[in-house]
Amino acid sequence: MADILLIAGLSGAGRSQAADDLEDVGWFVVDNMPIALIDKVVELAATGEQSQLALVVGAATHQTDAVVVVHRLREAGHRVRVLFLDASTPELVRRYGATKRKHPLASRFSSVEEAIHEERSILETVKGAADLVIDTSSLNIHQLKSQIVELFAPGGDRDVMQLSLVSFGFKHGIPLDVDMVWDVRFLPNPHWEEHLRELSGLDDAVKSFTVDQPLAQEFLVKSQGMLEFLLPAYKAEGKSYLTIAIGCTGGRHRSVAVTEAIGSWLAANGLQPRITHRDIFR
Repeated sequence: MADILLIAGLSGAGRSQAADDLEDVGWFVVDNMPIALIDKVVELAATGEQSQLALVVGAATHQTDAVVVVHRLREAGHRVRVLFLDASTPELVRRYGATKRKHPLASRFSSVEEAIHEERSILETVKGAADLVIDTSSLNIHQLKSQIVELFAPGGDRDVMQLSLVSFGFKHGIPLDVDMVWDVRFLPNPHWEEHLRELSGLDDAVKSFTVDQPLAQEFLVKSQGMLEFLLPAYKAEGKSYLTIAIGCTGGRHRSVAVTEAIGSWLAANGLQPRITHRDIFR
């Protein structure tokens, strides 16, 4: 059976770049894939030497049609994942302005922002069906490639769910590409302790201040219990990726310390979470 990755997402969010990165790590990539040919191409891939096939779907309406094909391929026994590339509207407007390219829907609207809004609306169901969403708003091409390589380079266990933990600050916005958000602003804030303010949740003093108190310990016990319940259920449902965002006010102290604590617990239980501290240096 074939290992299929469908690359979808907003125009300008990085689909072509992601396809190039996948090709660099050994995937066979077909760009601007016609929907009518997907079944035939997958059939050829499944019987040939190249079983890892990445398909880049073009127009937004074609992407919505592709979701139906995904269900059919899964029923046929193929491993099929959907990667959705997203980005904030202001960042997409900036990119179109910098490249002087026209948005695919530009002829129907008076501004690029309106075209992006319409495309986002069309693709809402596709994003909802995606196994993994990557927000490229703040990623350069090298950072995007690093994520693609880490997630899709050969050698990983196909049956192991890939876990990601992201700390962030609510004042900088909630991440777009996460499955669940945990708010730890109920914990005392190290920012108001003068000797801790310039440190981060990676420093032992902040870790101790944040996670050693009874309220934090109770939260960790309950969050670990939730993960013990959820992870097998998600895996049984066929979910390949799970991203949990943990937020505090600024994303420098509490969320970082709690994310590190949960990551250590997951590692001690045989899992290898990918940990990112989005706002630690802001």
